Order: sequence, then C-alpha cells, then structure tokens
Amino acid sequence: MAENLFEKVVSLAKRRGFIYPSSEIYGGLANTWDFGPMGTLLKNNIRDSWWSKFVLSRDDMVGLDASIFLSPKVWEASGHVSSFTDALIDCKNCHYRTRADHLIEENVSDIKAEGLPVEELTKLVWEKKIACPQCGKHDWTEVRKFNLLFESSIGIIEEGKSKIYLRGEIAQGIFINFKNVLDTTRVRIPFGIAQQGKVFRNEITLGQFVHRTLEFDLMEFEYFINPKDWEEKFEYWKFQMWEWATRDLKLKTENLRWREHEEHERSHYSKKTMDVEYKYPFGWKEMFGIAYRTDFDLRNHSEKSGKDLSYTDPETGEKYMPHVIEPTFGLSRLLGVILFDSYAEDGDRIILKLDPKLAPYKAAVFPLLANKPGLVSKAREIYDSFRQDLLVAWDDRGNIGKRYFAQDEIGTPFCITVDFQSLEDDTVTVRERDTAKQERLAVDNIRNYLQNKIDGR
Repeated sequence: MAENLFEKVVSLAKRRGFIYPSSEIYGGLANTWDFGPMGTLLKNNIRDSWWSKFVLSRDDMVGLDASIFLSPKVWEASGHVSSFTDALIDCKNCHYRTRADHLIEENVSDIKAEGLPVEELTKLVWEKKIACPQCGKHDWTEVRKFNLLFESSIGIIEEGKSKIYLRGEIAQGIFINFKNVLDTTRVRIPFGIAQQGKVFRNEITLGQFVHRTLEFDLMEFEYFINPKDWEEKFEYWKFQMWEWATRDLKLKTENLRWREHEEHERSHYSKKTMDVEYKYPFGWKEMFGIAYRTDFDLRNHSEKSGKDLSYTDPETGEKYMPHVIEPTFGLSRLLGVILFDSYAEDGDRIILKLDPKLAPYKAAVFPLLANKPGLVSKAREIYDSFRQDLLVAWDDRGNIGKRYFAQDEIGTPFCITVDFQSLEDDTVTVRERDTAKQERLAVDNIRNYLQNKIDGR
C-alpha cells in the first residue's frame, strides 16, 4: 500500500503540474525536480505561512536575504570544508552508488547508522551480508567519506579562476551578518534572524522524490540567546514548530513524531539535535530539525575573521558570545510531505485535502455549458470580480463532472457553477471539495462565504 501511495502521489504531482522531473526531455538528471504552476503556488503559500508565523507576527525576529556565494573562508571557519561529509559506498559489480548509512538502515531493522565511523559502516555491510539493491550481488567497496559542498569557480580567465562553494546551508549568511544586524536595528538578545532560499548539496540518495535532492529551498532562523537560557528556548521552539505543522499546515499527528539524534548522528556544530519526522511511504524521515549550535559559529567566525562578534547586554553590561537555537524547515521537502499527507481517494475521485489557506486556488468558477454565451458571460463576470483579492481558477473544458474532478486533484476547496437559474435569480451552486456537497448562494454572499471558510470560521 505504501509503495502504491508513493507512485500515486508522484504521478499526480506530474499530471497536475505540481512537480516535474527536471531535464526530462534529455533523459532527466537524478535528484533534481522542477516545480510546475501548481507546485509553485503551493510552495509560495507554505513559505508565506512560515514567514507570517515565525517572522512577521513577532517582535523578536528580523529577516535577511544573504548571498548564495560567500567567501570560501566562511565555509572553512564553519567546519563545512572539513566536516560536512556523508559516507559513500559503491557496488563493484554494477557500479551502483549510494550512501552507506542509508543502505544499512533500509536493510537492517532498528539501527541508526548515520554518523557512524566509516570502518563501522563497512563492517556492518559485510556482517549483515547486504546485497546491492540493483544487481543483487554482495561485492562492495570500502565505505569512504565525500564532501557535500558543491565547488565552483569565479573569474573570467581560466588560469586566474578562484574556487568557491555553492552554499550548503543558509545559516552561515546569518552568522556573518550578526554584527551588521545588531548595528543597524534595535534588536536585543534574545532575538532571531530568519531567511529562506536555495541550498545545494551533493546528495546521492535516489528514489525519495523531493525528500532529498541536489538543490532545495530551506527556511530557517538562528535564535540568539544567553547560554544559560538554552534549554528553555529549545523547548519553546520545539512547541512552536509542532504547532505550525499541526495547526497551520494541518498535518496529521499520527504521521509525525519527535526523535532525538544520537551523539554520533549530530552535526559537528550541535550539542543537541531533534527532528520532527514524517511517516513517508518509504519510512520515517526528517521533516523539520532543531539544533542547539552553542556558540560554535559565532566563536569560530570571530576567531578566524578577527572581528569581535560578542554581545554586551545594554542593561547589565554582561559581555558574552551568544549561543544559538536553530529551527530549520525544508521547504521543497515540505511540499512533498503535504502532498502525501493530503492525498485521499473517494470512489473514483482523487482529492488533495489541502488546507484552504495553502491550496493553489481558493475557488474555481465554471459556466455549466461552455457553448452558452449567457452562462459564460455571467461566470466571467464573477471570476473577474474575485480575481482582485482571491486566486481563483477558470475552467470551461469538458463536462462539469470532469471539471470537478480536475479541481479536486489540485486541492481547490470550492467550485462555483453558473447555470441557467443564475441568469434568473443571481444565485450560483457552490460545491465543497472534501464532501462534494453543494449549496445555493446569492452571488453577493459568495465572497464572505469563501473568506469565512478559508479563515476557518
């Protein structure tokens, strides 16, 4: 059933313009995906919901949009050049390449292999006699480390080019601007700096849709604190993350759980890390993460750059290096989670039960018949009036049943149909997506009706 759900969601995502395999006309490129018209709208709605909750509605958060390209010294100071690595293994027979820890976890129950030393990973692969999933042979290379940072170069003359990295996380742009934000705003600790944007990682895991990709969108913030407060703030942000997932995104709680990283799993900068995991068709995987990064980043950047990044409390005069709580949210990954979580079937109908606030379109407007000018004109009048403040779809293709089904599949919560009675009494039929129930409303009442439904009233 789980595999069937995976195939159904991937098929729906392409069929309805949410997500396409990238470079498909040239045979594709592994671990890359393009977001289509519906996917772009949904992704933007998720991003805006996050920005509204964690930034705009708060007095202790400011935004930032840092450069993708940073000085290579930034990545050296942050430890990414030396420590931002995964474990790689190859099949000698068919040259299948994968992450060793994922290979083990997919074939051995009740083991968390991420972060184990390469020697121990190699030993597990051989002791458990794990076969290659592609050719079935048990003939592997030794496990070895590879760096996740993408390298590029800048300069117009070949011999004068300098190495540079595409950013592997967006946090470093925040840390190197910590002093700028302090000097140019009125923030005081505790406060956060938030941003969202593209991240690039040399991932090799295949077959998990948009869960793990080479290029993806991240949303995260660094919350700067006095180190004595870290446990309290850690628990506070855990609650806020869970609340956003369950209350705002409406994700099913039975598909969510918290899991704390074991010591060998934690990133080099973290003292404590926890994930909100989602129950995908292919197993429990990270959806959100929260890490206590201590003062690792600010301290290292202060030492390596020679700039004082400490903070002086304006009331007590206490001077210290701020510590950091980092909640992080994968936006591209989250879109996939929401597709899996909202997918439903009702007889012949396929439905995306998206929260109306997240749905790409809030409503669709139809004329009952596309070959009746009076119906089309009236429907167009309603459609044009709603477009001023609501994103609505227009559809006059095929019969009305097929139009309903098409809107169900992209998650449109309401469909408004103009029929012959509409021309007589200025009323329309409004159909609700999840129940398919219909009711008759006056045209003048539709806007308030839709807004109340979208707002959950």
